[in-house]
Amino acid sequence: MKIKTSVFVKSSANNEQCPKPDRPEYAFIGRSNVGKSSLINALTERRDLAKTSSKPGKTQVINHFLINDSWYLVDLPGYGYAKVSQADRKIWGEMINNYLFQRENLICTFVLIDSRIEPQKVDLEFMEKLGSNGVPFALIFTKTDKLTATQLQNHLSDYKKKLLETWDELPLFFVTSSVSKQGRLDVLKQIDEWNQLKK
Repeated sequence: MKIKTSVFVKSSANNEQCPKPDRPEYAFIGRSNVGKSSLINALTERRDLAKTSSKPGKTQVINHFLINDSWYLVDLPGYGYAKVSQADRKIWGEMINNYLFQRENLICTFVLIDSRIEPQKVDLEFMEKLGSNGVPFALIFTKTDKLTATQLQNHLSDYKKKLLETWDELPLFFVTSSVSKQGRLDVLKQIDEWNQLKK
């Protein structure tokens, strides 16, 4: 898939404010500071489509981007280490859950994982929540350029073993780098395949 156009549509504070669900939709989410904005910019080849920040918790609403006038890429608030109040965290949690569980045109939720670190409880619990609520998801391992090939394979192997303690089969996963653009075409190819099935 070639990205010809990528346009910011709107930011929504809740699921009801989101654009009309008339196109296939793919959500991106992960722990704060996992490299989500950088990945979105790499996928679309737009340097500033999604706002990057050194401060975790930059994204606080549901951001819709229209890609090739045919599908939505959705940037969701991160979870985990953002320095926000408990009240704000609760509001974000409810907003994310309502979107994920009720958005009828959501095809897949891409859960971003920092490839450099061991499996985190917050990520595993989030996957469990998606699975128990029947929300299709895939994993995207980020920041792989910061590891050697051997380190990466060891980390991926450890992660798979951890997942198989709970899951009967592994979810679809992608290995990416926003710096080297590794995995970019793999993610877009998968989205294109899903879009073709919806026609």
